[in-house]
Amino acid sequence: MKKIIESFIAEVGRRNTHEPEFMQAVREVAENVIPYIVTQDIYHGKNILMRMAEPERVVMFRVPWIDDTGEIQVNRGYRIEMNSAIGPYKGGLRFHESVNLSILKFLAFEQVFKNALTTLPMGGGKGGADFNPKGKSDGEVMRFCQSFMTELFRHIGPNRDIPAGDIGVGGREIGYMFGQYKRLKNEFTGVLTGKGITWGGSLIRPEATGYGAVYFAQNMLQTRGDSLEKKEVVISGSGNVAQYAAEKCIQLGAKVLTLSDSSGYVYDPDGVDAEKLAFVMDLKNNKRGRISEYVKAYPKASFHKGARPWRVPCAIALPCATQNELDEADAKALTANGCFCVSEGANMPSTPKAIKVFHANKVLYAPGKASNAGGVAVSGLEMAQNSLRYNWTRDEVDTRLQDIMKDIHESCVKYGHENGHINYEKGANIAGFVKVADAMLAQGVV
Repeated sequence: MKKIIESFIAEVGRRNTHEPEFMQAVREVAENVIPYIVTQDIYHGKNILMRMAEPERVVMFRVPWIDDTGEIQVNRGYRIEMNSAIGPYKGGLRFHESVNLSILKFLAFEQVFKNALTTLPMGGGKGGADFNPKGKSDGEVMRFCQSFMTELFRHIGPNRDIPAGDIGVGGREIGYMFGQYKRLKNEFTGVLTGKGITWGGSLIRPEATGYGAVYFAQNMLQTRGDSLEKKEVVISGSGNVAQYAAEKCIQLGAKVLTLSDSSGYVYDPDGVDAEKLAFVMDLKNNKRGRISEYVKAYPKASFHKGARPWRVPCAIALPCATQNELDEADAKALTANGCFCVSEGANMPSTPKAIKVFHANKVLYAPGKASNAGGVAVSGLEMAQNSLRYNWTRDEVDTRLQDIMKDIHESCVKYGHENGHINYEKGANIAGFVKVADAMLAQGVV
């Protein structure tokens, strides 16, 4: 079996040299899925996983724009249309200086499986640009977004490809891009999700990824007759996902000990309550400040410069920052300090070696493609509302989100049983693969 897996990885690697993030994602899926494929006659000779690892379409383009000093700047834009077997391409746009083809292909590949798990009819895609909106004026961000959409609009549409937000792309950026799309196409359609409530957005959409990661953790804990109540929780990040993961943890009676950004993390032994979280939301969403400012407002807390929060003792860890932020040493520290549940809010935040540590210690570990699917799930619900020209209430959307996360959990359990333990990584990969693969087989060699 190892030979078969390594042969597959070698062939994909030959086609995708110098793309480490993408290859990491492919290896993780292959190691779980190929042993399943060889037991299923239906997939023999169809080269189905290789077809999944090859994007249906990759678009790369120049994005020129003018800054506030009148200087012309140039960035590079991308859209990876990975797989449309079960529905139109769906996935976020990321604006960050680290964006490159490898990172976006890994995100698009993961998105295919994530979207399949939601039970909604959505294919997988991802896009973005090596542009960082931090420190830019509203005018600069607007001009960049308009230039970006002037090319992107040719490749998207409500029944073809529906982008959303990701790192660096929030309500402001979605608004500017939607306005330019509407201007160019002369039509009002639900082509982007994450829109404002007054112009086609959905309630719960900003909260969905963070809420969903917590709901998934809740489902995992229930398999052991446990809950989030009175549990100490360590969270990385302080952006949208981390904020709402913290909010839901607080609502469910857990104690949130940490939040972080690229400068370091804050540890609050008294816990981040609703008032403190409101301060963080204002700091990050409005003032665009650094998390270190938290300790000025709440002196009992401490700031740990340049460090990650995984050495803080806890029962539950929610990595909500970025990919590969939790390595083998971090995983060992977490398990040694009593952590028994990890639910990923970010995309692929745990390294392969970290995941092995979690499996070896029988930690309830949820990969991002399962646990952070709440965001794209509510994006799908936003698409449905746009098609209906109707808005559901907050409670209706939240109930649907909880049901979707429960369904994802059940799919992972179905395929993830392993020696008396549930391997959620294996379960998520196989469940997503089966849904997409069966659709691809039905549609022929396309």
